[in-house]
Amino acid sequence: MSGTDINDFAVANLSRRGFLKGVAAGGALLIAASWGARDVFAEERKYGADGMEHGWVDDPKVFLALGADGLVTFVCSRSEMGQGVRTSLAMVVADELEADWAMMRVVQAPGDEQRYGNQDTDGSRSMRHWFEPLRRCGAAARQMLEQAAAERWQVPVGECRAELHKIVHVPSGRSLGYGELAEAAAALPVPARDSLRLKAPERFRYIGKESTRSIDGADIVNGRAVYGLDPRFENMLYAVVARPPVYGGKLKALEASAALQVPGVVRVVEIAGSPLPSEFQPLGGVAVVASNTWAAIKGRQALQLDWEDGANAVYDSVAYRQAMSAAAKAPGKVVREAGDVEAAFAGAGRLVEAEYYIPHLAQAPMEPPVATAYFADGACEVWAPSQAPQVTRERIAERLGIPFDKVKVNVTLLGGGFGRKSKPDFILEAAVLAKEFPGRHLRVQWTREDDLQHSYFHTVSLEYLRGALDADGKPSAWLHRSVAPSIGALFGPDPRHENAVELGMGFVSMPYALPNLRLENPEAAAHTRVGWYRSVSNIPHAFAVQSFIAELAAAAGRDHRDFLLELLGPARKIDPHSLGDTWNHGESPTLYPIDTGRLRAVIEEATRQAGWGRKLPRGRGLGLAVHYSFVTYVAVVLDVEVRDDGTLVVHRADMAVDCGPQVNPERIRSQMEGACVMGLGNTVVSEISFKAGRVQQSNLHQYEVARMPLAPKTIAVHPVRPTGEVPLGGVGEPGVPPVGPALANAIFAATGRRIRDLPIRDQLKGWREA
Repeated sequence: MSGTDINDFAVANLSRRGFLKGVAAGGALLIAASWGARDVFAEERKYGADGMEHGWVDDPKVFLALGADGLVTFVCSRSEMGQGVRTSLAMVVADELEADWAMMRVVQAPGDEQRYGNQDTDGSRSMRHWFEPLRRCGAAARQMLEQAAAERWQVPVGECRAELHKIVHVPSGRSLGYGELAEAAAALPVPARDSLRLKAPERFRYIGKESTRSIDGADIVNGRAVYGLDPRFENMLYAVVARPPVYGGKLKALEASAALQVPGVVRVVEIAGSPLPSEFQPLGGVAVVASNTWAAIKGRQALQLDWEDGANAVYDSVAYRQAMSAAAKAPGKVVREAGDVEAAFAGAGRLVEAEYYIPHLAQAPMEPPVATAYFADGACEVWAPSQAPQVTRERIAERLGIPFDKVKVNVTLLGGGFGRKSKPDFILEAAVLAKEFPGRHLRVQWTREDDLQHSYFHTVSLEYLRGALDADGKPSAWLHRSVAPSIGALFGPDPRHENAVELGMGFVSMPYALPNLRLENPEAAAHTRVGWYRSVSNIPHAFAVQSFIAELAAAAGRDHRDFLLELLGPARKIDPHSLGDTWNHGESPTLYPIDTGRLRAVIEEATRQAGWGRKLPRGRGLGLAVHYSFVTYVAVVLDVEVRDDGTLVVHRADMAVDCGPQVNPERIRSQMEGACVMGLGNTVVSEISFKAGRVQQSNLHQYEVARMPLAPKTIAVHPVRPTGEVPLGGVGEPGVPPVGPALANAIFAATGRRIRDLPIRDQLKGWREA
């Protein structure tokens, strides 16, 4: 199913080591599975779970415990933020274990990379990297239980079979529950690698099935689930922070006397900032610590602050866009080239030119950043909704000057993340302040205004494209210049160019069959914190590429779908690394080539389901877009109406998705539905802009997200199952990129008006008179 060899995995019996105290009842069977050591491959480049860019290690370690009470406890080391990872991962191990779902429970692993491997929850890779270790962990436990039963009954193990949380002796019909066998199984060695027996897919009980209930859904609905805001302790302190309004700014003067007069305010504390680049460090500023959050907020309002803005006070979104446009008109750093673009342009039958603008976006999770910290006796413990607990632990140790093993990170549920909570600056603020009040728990709470004005924003981007059509209306040349500040500016001197990861997100990795092609990356300086946002640079690249293909089709007088399929060329598999210095999301180009046949299949399925080509009245149209990201293929067709007053109504969205084998179909569908709504919000209403270095939006009345009227009346998700054996793809992020261009193309089909600047907002007013 994944193309990974069984010998790549190690399974260990930890029952006698006291490794995870308190995980299961006494007499527990406790086993772990991980990627095995690969010394023989030491000289080879490592991909996927073996290694990622920048030397990040992604070594899943699965922990599974079976207690004498029969309860199975799965320790999840990925953060749950609504994507259903706790349920989906548990489904896999439960299936191979042949466990009763009612007897499964999941506990969240604390941040501990040595014990649990890489715990970053990003890149739509949790299931992709965990699937095989989970299966082998479950299979090993199942076979150990079968062996324990065989020894008790003194029968051949081949006569014993696991069936829904019990071992059955097939000839006699006798059975023993898992709990009855846990202690005996714990004394056995794990099966040898070559003797592990994985289930055949036709025997799956949970994997690929719709009926499995969420493992923590009831707790979430009933209010028992613990989010970042929920940990409560006696004698707690609460803090909010006034941060520099301009990135890199510093405090010049502080007058705190009025704040200290606010009832409940305990102290005003300065937090030192860090020199740029700031990485994940706090921005600095002034904290108001109080006996409750409201007193802290009122105290902050009473502060008199004078800031030194610094160099980024020049940042102005209007002027910066003009500078990006100028940069896009001149040659830039060539990152991929084929043929002779200039010669093709000179001999073209027709030239088409377009410029697309995508503004900064903020993640705006429903739960703003929040963290609680406790410091005493040279040790720090935090409770936080973190996507990256290990880097959080490292940075706390560095910032507080304490040993790494004196830091504990407890991961709560995340009320949304979208990449924001992979940056632990807010958790570091709590740790820094807790050290000022040893022996007391202290919570730092960000307001929505804090969240929107001090985020790690999705990059602003300007995409310039020029294309040539020959005398037959076929594309003969393509020039694309992508201009955007890079995430790399967080970690070192501003590179002024998108890095290989960003360029590999639908830009350098563009799979279309073009005889003459040049892709360039002009310079762009970063003036604010640019960070990960759901789908990252796939968003601007997909918007530009898919919009421009539709423009070329219109210029050629061709049907958009037919033109797009022809541009894909014959079905073929492309090694992403043959296209230049691309990342392919850290995965092996051998296991994960770009397959244009799979792109074609999702286009054909989405358009078939949407009734592509049907006649619609003026003011209503179908729009198509497709994109490959996070090793998954997604095509979207939107049925859109533009009313006389410019109001958008999305009647239907058809989303065809090929993510390889499907583990949890309900979560796949939910993630696509959410991606559709988020993509519409990105395209129609969302924008972060700057003036004098300051964010101009303060709350959701100015930074809008999709509201109910914008949501499609129907979102239909159509799974496309590839032919042959392919590995798993990602699900959390790939649904977002094609939504924006599909909407822009639908608007053109409905009105004849081309959308190139985002957000759309009021651009459609008066379209009938135009």
